[in-house]
Amino acid sequence: MSFPKSQKGMSALGVMVALAFVAFFLSAGLKMLPHYMDNRSLAGIIEKVQESGAGEVNSIAKFYEQVRKGMTINAIRDIDLEKVLELKIENNEFRAHLKYEKREVLIGNLDLIARFDKEFRVRMP
Repeated sequence: MSFPKSQKGMSALGVMVALAFVAFFLSAGLKMLPHYMDNRSLAGIIEKVQESGAGEVNSIAKFYEQVRKGMTINAIRDIDLEKVLELKIENNEFRAHLKYEKREVLIGNLDLIARFDKEFRVRMP
């Protein structure tokens, strides 16, 4: 059985281009993954405030305190809680609005930007 000469496989240039694409997307993913994990942890902390501090969370200051404790446990250090979390008390529940963005330099003056915007309702005891 003979194969045509045109079936030689990928050229060296093709391999280099494919590796460049893989490296680009891997680099971008590894730079943004920690921010998504921090956001997911922070959202979980806010949702668990209702369960963990059921009897003691009755003011905005105590709510922030509970979230700060969770951030310390989960090693979330690069988020300023007062700037990213807006709290209001309405109808016997906390309305927490978590909104912020994170930027990572990709190449030169090109940045990767992740925007996080989520609203929570946490019932007061």
